Amino acid sequence: MRRITVRFSARAAGAALLLAMSSARAFDAGVIGPTYDIAEPHLLKFIEQRLRQKEASGELRRLQEEARHRGIDAVRHPEPVAGLSTTQAKRSFYYDPTYTLERNVQDSQGRLMFAAGTRANPLDIVSLPRRLLFFDARDPRQVAQARRLIVQYDGHVKPILTGGSYLDLMQAWQLPVYYDQLGMLTRRLGIRQVPALVSQEGKRLRIDELEVTR
Repeated sequence: MRRITVRFSARAAGAALLLAMSSARAFDAGVIGPTYDIAEPHLLKFIEQRLRQKEASGELRRLQEEARHRGIDAVRHPEPVAGLSTTQAKRSFYYDPTYTLERNVQDSQGRLMFAAGTRANPLDIVSLPRRLLFFDARDPRQVAQARRLIVQYDGHVKPILTGGSYLDLMQAWQLPVYYDQLGMLTRRLGIRQVPALVSQEGKRLRIDELEVTR
C-alpha cells in the first residue's frame, strides 16, 4: 500500500482551527465562582475628597503657607557654595581663560569659520570691566571688608556672594549684589578661600584670596 503524507502550513492550520471554532455549538458552562463589585474608590474622587477635607480643616492653607515660606527662604538664602572656607593663609594665583576649540565651527551654509584646535582668549576681545569680589555674607567681617573694597575701588567692584542673603545686602547697600549659583565661577577660577578678589592683568585674571580684616 502506498503511504500518502499530507503537510499543512501554519496558515492552513490556523484557518482550520477558526473553521472548527465557528462551527462549534455554544454551551452554558454554569457559574464558576462568585463575582464582586470593585471596592476601591476612584483615585481622582479620593484625591478631591481629601483636598476638600484639608481645606475645611484649614490644613491645606497651612501647607500652602509653608510651601510659600520655603520658596521665599530659598530665594533670600540660596544654598551656600560648597567647598569654600574663610581664608586661613592668603594666596595669589592666575587664571588663563584661553580655550581650544574641540571641533570645527561652521556657519549656516556649512562653511568653515573656525577650525578645531583654534585657540582663543576672550580677553583679546573684551576686558573685565570691574573686579569680582567673592565673599560670604554670613560673616560680618567679610561684609565690612567688602564694603571697604567697594569704596576703595570707587565702586568698580562686582560683589558676588558665596553664602548669605544677597537680597538683604542689596537692600542695605542699595547696590546690585550677585550670587555664585552652584559655585560655577569659584570652581572655574579655582577659588578655595573667601574673600577673594579677581582682577585682570594683561591676558590673565589674577585671583587674590584675601586675609579677613576687621
